[in-house]
Amino acid sequence: MCLTTKHFLFVFLLGLFSSQAMAQDIKIELGESEVALNETFTIKVTVSGEKIRSYDQLPDIPGFQKQGVSQSSSMNIINGQMSSTNSIIQYYKPLRKGQFTVPDFTLSVNGEAVSTPGKTISVIDARASTRNNRALDPLDDLFGRRDAEEPEYVEVEDDAFFSLSVDKEEVFVGEGFNVSLAFYMSEANQAPFNFHEPGKQLERIINEIKPGNAWEENFNITSIQPEKVEFGGKIWTKYKVYEASFFPFNSGTVDFPQVGWEMIKYRLAKNPSFFGSNRLQDFKTFYSQPKSIKVKPLPPHPLKNEVSVGNYRLRESFEELEARTGEGFTYDFTILGEGNISSIRPPVVKRGQKLNTFDPNEQVQINRGRGKVTGMKEFSYFMTLNEQERVALKDHFEWIYFNPDLAQYDTLQPKAVVNVTGESRINQAISSSRLGGLYDLIEVEDNKLLNQGFKYYFSILINVLLFMALILLGFLIIKKN
Repeated sequence: MCLTTKHFLFVFLLGLFSSQAMAQDIKIELGESEVALNETFTIKVTVSGEKIRSYDQLPDIPGFQKQGVSQSSSMNIINGQMSSTNSIIQYYKPLRKGQFTVPDFTLSVNGEAVSTPGKTISVIDARASTRNNRALDPLDDLFGRRDAEEPEYVEVEDDAFFSLSVDKEEVFVGEGFNVSLAFYMSEANQAPFNFHEPGKQLERIINEIKPGNAWEENFNITSIQPEKVEFGGKIWTKYKVYEASFFPFNSGTVDFPQVGWEMIKYRLAKNPSFFGSNRLQDFKTFYSQPKSIKVKPLPPHPLKNEVSVGNYRLRESFEELEARTGEGFTYDFTILGEGNISSIRPPVVKRGQKLNTFDPNEQVQINRGRGKVTGMKEFSYFMTLNEQERVALKDHFEWIYFNPDLAQYDTLQPKAVVNVTGESRINQAISSSRLGGLYDLIEVEDNKLLNQGFKYYFSILINVLLFMALILLGFLIIKKN
């Protein structure tokens, strides 16, 4: 009984695997060997029992121009079993008369490689009556449409454009400006569009437009979402494909060249029918206008080449703090605002005799959205005080930046105050600290007095040797002359 069950299970799995392996049948059909100048040659890829999920671009043919791609599908039910076929047809228009060769080629369809031999095509003069080169619909025989003419596709006028937009025409060095790329279609547009390999196109465009003299903060758009906007007296659907903020390093200009964005644009059948495909896939490239941003130098200042540029404010971890001498406390100097957050440097620390400040821990947060780069950078200081007093931290910290809206430099200074109580710890701090240098040798060096007379005799010997060397050099020069 056990062996019978195992045998049945093995046969069942084998049959299931075989049925799945045979479920997808892929065929490539080439058009007729003789084509007139007013006809089209076709390459048809048919997949039985499976949808066409992916396929390679069909090959170019010398002497022909690609005209577009159409798709068709059919379903048959025979003896209660359903089967389906899906096809794509690439159309080629002959450019001149002559003999042309379609080379052998291999296509990857749904991840499976399919090879087909090529053929020779003869292109002859135009015929008075074109023969039907379109893909045959399986219902043509049933409805008597086998001899119907090939459908004529027409291009619909579109109301769409591709644009590179900037939010500023002029900035200071280090000041950010926003750049976006988007495809626009008006509400009245009748031409059907679809996106064509947006990821590959965007990678190419970014390499073309990304300036080498500016820092980029990419907004990383992961999906193309429609957005309604209004301008020019029309309502448009905006499809944003790229957005970033740039912060120029030096004065001059930041230039963005013209770039192209390719869309799938369908041609529509002039006489649409219930059966077959009523649109033909084609392509159209839209071009953006070039842009140039003027970059102005910052006004004169000693820290002109070091300051951050933007709109910033200061947030502190406390306003007033009670502390004991010798005890440490933490103070957070947090800079918030709009600008190149990643480039913010720590505040200048004025070293005081009674305030011990250690290097800060840093934490950064950057937000990209609504056409701006905002965020914060936090500098967390650990400090100790050894003398009883009231300490205003503005006397110890300051952060200078350039405000582009006011076109002037500004300074962020703390308002926090530390009240220190307790006995003075100055002496303890000195004794516990490492003095270094000469003081490190006190415990290990001998305390006996040394005779310094040998230094006198040594210097006399050196001078005598130098004098003798000069006499020898003079003798050699005279002898040579």
